[in-house]
Amino acid sequence: MTEARAHGTKRIVAAFAAARAAGRGALVPYLCAGDPDRETSRRLLAAAAEAGADAIELGIPYGDPLADGPTIAAAAQRALEGGTTIDDALALAADAAGPGRPPLLLFTYFNPILQFGLERFAAALAAAGACGAIVPDVPLEETATIRAAFAPHGLALPLLVAPTTPAARAATIARASEGFTYLVSRLGVTSARSEPDFRWLAERVAALRGVSGLPLAIGFGISTPEHVRRACEIADGAIVGSALIDAYAGTSGDEAVERAGRFLRNLFAGTRVA
Repeated sequence: MTEARAHGTKRIVAAFAAARAAGRGALVPYLCAGDPDRETSRRLLAAAAEAGADAIELGIPYGDPLADGPTIAAAAQRALEGGTTIDDALALAADAAGPGRPPLLLFTYFNPILQFGLERFAAALAAAGACGAIVPDVPLEETATIRAAFAPHGLALPLLVAPTTPAARAATIARASEGFTYLVSRLGVTSARSEPDFRWLAERVAALRGVSGLPLAIGFGISTPEHVRRACEIADGAIVGSALIDAYAGTSGDEAVERAGRFLRNLFAGTRVA
């Protein structure tokens, strides 16, 4: 890995390491750019940082999201109806990724990147101060073009491991991942209404420890402080999206910011591990 390519990975790894040095796991909230509107979205990103987020995922709204459940899909639809574009999402990322802020990753799908232009997208990500992007619908064997575009800008490409991923392939994915490895907690799409399979997660984390040396973070179905606690005991961090969006759904402005901040502060209390 070149020094440039390592830059985004180093920032993300450092955030997980700082959390662990403080005796806790990392909290990684997901927010959808432009939901419920662009100004509230900007304030929600700031509120997430103030509530203790160690890193932030910012979703680019998309009308055909393969991995997103009803809550995030509805948030994306609201953002699209409000006119939010990729350029708007990048502007929000630039505002949220200033000095002293948590490292930020964009979450998107390959078709929007392709339409925007891969090289243009990589350059815009770097210009916005983002650390990289998560692109869940691109399998490992087809990530070469994204890596080639990201590498000169020092952008990371974290990869996902699902419950159905065979052990040998999971190890290969973990070795190829950058920043952290994203462990999907259960089958299906994102949702706060289905319990994570912590037994499977404990087995998968034990198998992947030491494979790449990168942090392991658990997402999909993490919705309570107890979920966060169990995820942080097993792995290096917890990713929370649907439950956070549910916490402020139907509101905007001050009320949305207050609800999101309160919800994240409650989750943050679950990050501490013995």
